[in-house]
Amino acid sequence: MIKKLLIANRGEICCRIINTAKRMGIQTVALYSDADSKALHVKMADEAIHIGPSPSNQSYLRIDKVIAAAIATGADAIHPGYGFLSENAGFAKACADNNIIFVGPPIQAIEAMGSKSAAKHIMQQANVPLVPGYHGADQSAALIKQHADDMGYPVLLKAAAGGGGKGMRQVWSADEFDDALAAAKREAMSSFNDDIMLVEKYLTQPRHVEVQVFCDHHGNGVHIFERDCSVQRRHQKVIEEAPAFKMSSTLRAAMGDAALKAAKAIDYVGAGTVEFLLDTDGKFYFMEMNTRLQVEHPVSEMISGQDLVEWQLRIAANETLPKTQDELCINGHAFEARIYAEDPDNEFLPATGTLHLLETPQESAHVRIDSGVVQGDEVSVYYDPMIAKLIVWDTDRERALARLSQSLGEYRIDGVTTNIPFLRRLIDTQAFKDEEIDTSFIEKHHEKIFQKNSVDSKNQLLNLAIYLSLSEQPITSVNNQDSQSPWGLICDWRANDIYVNNYFILLDNQEHEVKVQRIQVDNQTSTPHGTFMIDLHGQSYRCEGQIAGNRLLATVNGHSESVTINQIEHEYAVFHSHGMAKFTHVQKDLGVNDDSDQHGAFVAPMNGTIVALLVEPNQSVKKGQTLMIMEAMKMEHAIKATQDGLVSEFFYQAGELVDGGAALLDFIANEETSS
Repeated sequence: MIKKLLIANRGEICCRIINTAKRMGIQTVALYSDADSKALHVKMADEAIHIGPSPSNQSYLRIDKVIAAAIATGADAIHPGYGFLSENAGFAKACADNNIIFVGPPIQAIEAMGSKSAAKHIMQQANVPLVPGYHGADQSAALIKQHADDMGYPVLLKAAAGGGGKGMRQVWSADEFDDALAAAKREAMSSFNDDIMLVEKYLTQPRHVEVQVFCDHHGNGVHIFERDCSVQRRHQKVIEEAPAFKMSSTLRAAMGDAALKAAKAIDYVGAGTVEFLLDTDGKFYFMEMNTRLQVEHPVSEMISGQDLVEWQLRIAANETLPKTQDELCINGHAFEARIYAEDPDNEFLPATGTLHLLETPQESAHVRIDSGVVQGDEVSVYYDPMIAKLIVWDTDRERALARLSQSLGEYRIDGVTTNIPFLRRLIDTQAFKDEEIDTSFIEKHHEKIFQKNSVDSKNQLLNLAIYLSLSEQPITSVNNQDSQSPWGLICDWRANDIYVNNYFILLDNQEHEVKVQRIQVDNQTSTPHGTFMIDLHGQSYRCEGQIAGNRLLATVNGHSESVTINQIEHEYAVFHSHGMAKFTHVQKDLGVNDDSDQHGAFVAPMNGTIVALLVEPNQSVKKGQTLMIMEAMKMEHAIKATQDGLVSEFFYQAGELVDGGAALLDFIANEETSS
């Protein structure tokens, strides 16, 4: 049995592994970079070792530092989680060389599946169904094009060493092929230092269905059913579910058998995922095998009742599989939604910042949350911006989907932009409910999914006005014994007049004036509450409200609603049953400087690193021309000229870190353009 486990990872997967290890009586060691010194996974582990600076290539990706930490702490096993070093054969070998158990597959299995091209050859020999295509060593452009012409268009060009959609191009006709191949090879060389390509028949309406397999050191193998991961953006999964919908028992058995054939062809041991493309005619084709635990493994756990991390640890300790195939069964349906700090309306640009508010749905047998952050943590520029994985279960797909919708609606996050509104709109589409899903689902339903929900501005303006008024609740003077005396109150009381408080609230760049008259105050209660007459847009409303923490129970003309309100300076986020609205309380009497920002739109959209300056100071530029490139969370963002002019000065140089909102450059517009 493993006694001490080092987790060579961070964030939610590290926390998730620690939970299982503790339950099994295994001591845990966490690693942390400078950015993660106060992270949740560090607090949860029995021990934690500092491993280096914040960039992952100086910390979590340093094999020598990880091995040194394991030796220093006496860890007899290392779990790599997913990402980072999880599919690095060199890391697995370093573990073996130091007599440390690698909680993953054998080195040769990782190497075999590391190249898409080599994997196709192995699967072909094992009689695993493959998409028609060419995966040969002869890389002449003419030969690759000839195979594309022979199989018929559309085709898909893929980098043999690829991943994450890099070096991948869809080609719809022979006329497009040469340019597409050249572009794919350039991207592959840039991303992987390897431009070997393969070409396959492109399926126009495929589903992405993957099978969870497990094998032990004793020749046993099982599959723990399948997951549908078809809903993707830029080849990254968004929503996963298990079991796959519209899956007959015959098809499930066939895909499971094919997945086990794939695993046995490379003498696999441990947890692995065999990914298939499932066509509309029911035929399926091998795509790739991931030699690690998947991000979406919780949905398989929810429908099978098994702890897959426990399985990994037991197999790594040379135990046999905990269950046989006949002992495994499917119970109910599960969904996973990935909660990200990102802006779907701005090409899913990662968001950074502090989680000033983080409230989650209540966990239960039906709702599970895997996360590595808590309220007050910072979403760093250095790592993937995942906040949490929300997993729900129920007896069937319809009920599980209702739970997912409800749970997404119960999330309260403020401080960073998230993809929650996008997820709610996505799962609310009729096509998703009707299981009309393939890998192009988001593109096909783009208009519906990206349509902004209309804000119930009237009710939310009234709610915020009530909250602002209650926040100014009269306070009884400590030294005054008469709580009813106006002289003992610090408030808006005045003689011979009715006081009306005017609030100016900004919503979607439109200013609203709200007039509030307090008509009743009860100073005997422990929480601020009161009754008001509120005038909004010429209409009067009788309102009551009571604050408890950041919750407001508001009643407007007899209709009650409970909302959550979070304040960051003059910004207010109002969370209600249908979503969230952002407001600004404009305080006109503070003498705010209205001078325009001389730097205009040339500010950093997020914390990041300057990658390149593309023009020289005082060089004339045209509207739309890229001036500089920023990078954050493995994504690039182009800073472009908003009009003709010139850059008089750059405030940062390539390689320098910059905070979100910081001015990047000084821009002078051409007189004829700016006039």
